[in-house]
Amino acid sequence: MSRKYYVVGGEYADTSFTTLAPGQVEECFGPFAEREAHECWRALTGKTVDNAMVRYFLRAEEGGGDGGWYVVGGEYTGTDFTTIAPGRSLEVRGPFDRATALATWRELTGRTVDSALTRYDLCSEAEMTRRHAAG
Repeated sequence: MSRKYYVVGGEYADTSFTTLAPGQVEECFGPFAEREAHECWRALTGKTVDNAMVRYFLRAEEGGGDGGWYVVGGEYTGTDFTTIAPGRSLEVRGPFDRATALATWRELTGRTVDSALTRYDLCSEAEMTRRHAAG
């Protein structure tokens, strides 16, 4: 299967690049072949090089496969991880195939490893449906 690539990002609240700035939505460009995705990323980062709060990432997605996985989380008020911190919102990324979801989870947890109040989880499509029905 051929891989599709996306360029995602935008303006973030701070240089941890984990939460978008208030009023901003994640931008997504693609799908592209790998080379075109790099070209798009290079053009976007070149245009925004003077703004330290803007960052774009390449995200790969397998063509077809086991879509339906999400990465969910953010900054919480306590280590029980039940209430999102004031001024923050629950981040939901996906749906992805399982491998891309796992790579996204690793990227996010790697960037936030020093924050004891930040947590991300992998959720299946079924779990997301249950959370939405309960919330």
